[in-house]
This record gives sequence, C-alpha cells and structure tokens, in this order.
Amino acid sequence: MSDTKFITQEELSSYLKSLFRIEEYDDYGPNGLQIEGATKISKMAFAVSATAASIEEAVRSQAQALIVHHGLFWKFHGVRSITGTFAKRVKPLIQNDINLYGLHLPLDGHPLLGNAACIARLIGLEQLSDFGLRGQVPTGIKGEFLKPIKALDLKAKLEKVLSHNVLHSSPNDDQMVQSMGIITGGANSEWKLAQKEGLDCYLTGEMSEHDWNESQEGGVHMYAGGHHATERFGIQALMEHLASRFEVEAIFIDSKNPA
Repeated sequence: MSDTKFITQEELSSYLKSLFRIEEYDDYGPNGLQIEGATKISKMAFAVSATAASIEEAVRSQAQALIVHHGLFWKFHGVRSITGTFAKRVKPLIQNDINLYGLHLPLDGHPLLGNAACIARLIGLEQLSDFGLRGQVPTGIKGEFLKPIKALDLKAKLEKVLSHNVLHSSPNDDQMVQSMGIITGGANSEWKLAQKEGLDCYLTGEMSEHDWNESQEGGVHMYAGGHHATERFGIQALMEHLASRFEVEAIFIDSKNPA
C-alpha cells in the first residue's frame, strides 16, 4: 500500500479560500479553483503565470495541481473561445486532469505570504500594515525603515532583491526616505495613494510615462521593478507554506520574463 501523502481538491480549495479571504476581493477574474482536475493531489506545481510553458512543465512533472498568481480567466478578455494560444493553455490541463488555481489580488495583499509583504521584509521595512485597500481587504503593504535610507541606495537595494533593473522617478536623488508603500505588478497609478498617506516612496512593477512625470512632481519617489520580477515572491512563499502544512511534494516553475 502506497504511503504517498496527498490532499484532496476539496481540502485545498477550502483552505485557500479561507487563507486568502477570496470571497472578499472584487478582482479582475475568479480566484481559487479555475479548472477542475484530479480529486487527489500528491504533487503541486507553482508558477507566477499559467503560460503554455508553465503548464507544459506541470504536465511533464506529473503534478495534479498548478497554483499561479496569474490565472487564465480575466474580465477584460470577455467571453473567449478555446482556440489558438488560449487552447494551448486550457487543453493540456483538462487532458491531464490538472487542477488550476489562480490567486491574483489575494496573493498581492496577504500580510504574510503576499508579494508586497515578502518584498517588504526582504528590504528591511518594519511596522508593516495594510495598504491599497479594496473594500476591507488589502492589495499591498506599507512600512518604515528603522533608519532613513538615501533614495538612490534604496534603488540599488531593490535591484539586488528583485534581480531586475528598477526605474526610479525621483524628486531628489539625495533625499533620505523612510516610509514606503508597495503594491506589486501593474499598480502604476497607486503612487497617488502613497502621496495621500504621506509616504516618501512607492514600489510597483510598472511605470507609465505620465506617472514618471507626475510622481516626482508630486514629491513621491516611485520605483518600478518589473511586473513579473515583483510578483515572484508570494507564490514561492505559498509553495513553502502548503508543502509544509500538507506534506505533499511541491515544485516551482520559473520563467525568464523581463517585463
């Protein structure tokens, strides 16, 4: 008789729903189980996005679940036929009985496992609290450095943590900064929230041309470290958490994405 550890699809769905307060988020697509697969899960794969490549690797690795930050279904896509590139993602999951779970805003804003919270701890922010509330749930985190840091030195620290080039829209390169808000990914315009809350600086993944101008004119140091690069942390923290809690095999599928 096999002693392989497993978790049921129902148990995993219920746990993620509770852990991330999924039903409280008004998101751009469904969170939680997006494609139903095997009822027993003994191996979980994790990736930032459900791409053809990450799905192919999940199939090759014989995982019964693929858990991602960016799932397959988005409101801005509207109704879609399962053809072309979309079919290359959907069909292998169904054909190989793989459960697909997507966790978008809930994984951005979780106070322990979230993308923003993970980065905040890595760069030394303290006194962490919710940031970027949508209703009653956060999409990011804010905090303060124990000691003020020079704005350009913070850029260098971020580049080291993210392993990615960081754009820095700076009101004053020599300024010492202490407080920071973080919302990862494509939250370009939320530097205005940092300004409203009196924070010195703001980190996200992307920066629009007008945000480059307006943030520095508004007195906020805006840093953009790449959409993908800022969102690699939460999914890996979740992988470690679930693997430890349920004692099932887990793998991370990396991606070379410069965006």
